[in-house]
Amino acid sequence: MLIDSHAHIQDEKFKHDLDEVLENAQKAGLEKIICIGYDYETSREAVKLAHNFPQIYAVVGVHPHDSKKVNEDILQKLYELARDPRVVAIGETGLDFYRDLSPRDQQKKAFVEQIKIAQELYKPVVIHDREAHQEVLDIIKKERAGKNGGVMHCYSGRLPLAVELMREGFYISFAGPLTYKNAKKTHEVAAKIPMDRVLLETDCPYLSPEPLRGKRNEPANVKYVAQKMAEIRGKDIEEIAYITSLNAKKVFRITG
Repeated sequence: MLIDSHAHIQDEKFKHDLDEVLENAQKAGLEKIICIGYDYETSREAVKLAHNFPQIYAVVGVHPHDSKKVNEDILQKLYELARDPRVVAIGETGLDFYRDLSPRDQQKKAFVEQIKIAQELYKPVVIHDREAHQEVLDIIKKERAGKNGGVMHCYSGRLPLAVELMREGFYISFAGPLTYKNAKKTHEVAAKIPMDRVLLETDCPYLSPEPLRGKRNEPANVKYVAQKMAEIRGKDIEEIAYITSLNAKKVFRITG
């Protein structure tokens, strides 16, 4: 059984066929789906889905792109949402210095505030990091962001950074780009980090794996990421599925 540790199935792109998407996931052997918010509304929708479907759990937070919208009111609303027992983490939060859709100082402030919510509620944090590796690591260390565990989602850094992050309490999650032929850096990280720190995800509806690039991604496609991980590690896909699902349950404190 597989777990998609990072999916946005509350996205508009699933509005008309979510039941079919969930059926596809079940047929593909998915046991759980972690539905990730990226602003207040999508966080609220994630919680709603988690209450409607027993295989879905929610993560609530504000993506760095929307950091400029974060204020005391939004933080209080996130805090209240995060207290729900179906919410297993805070995120996705972090820094994105590639698109810079919010000023960098506001990204950092929103990131720190969400780490504080995670710490207060004893929940892990799910981090988005694009072109901001050192800045993310600095904040993680200063704020002890991994104290209650955490996930570096869709990892794109090099091996030494992954080692530093694992020391801070983080799991390293791999998505569709792991299946891309030119992703040599990601392949190296996937080959060398301890399997007990590896998670698999889709980041759907984005980042479709080979052989589905250009199409809408969905949770069932995490099997392609698992297959590539099995190839890289020289293991059976069943073993990869078992270990990564166990890891997801540990970091998100999911029982059963």
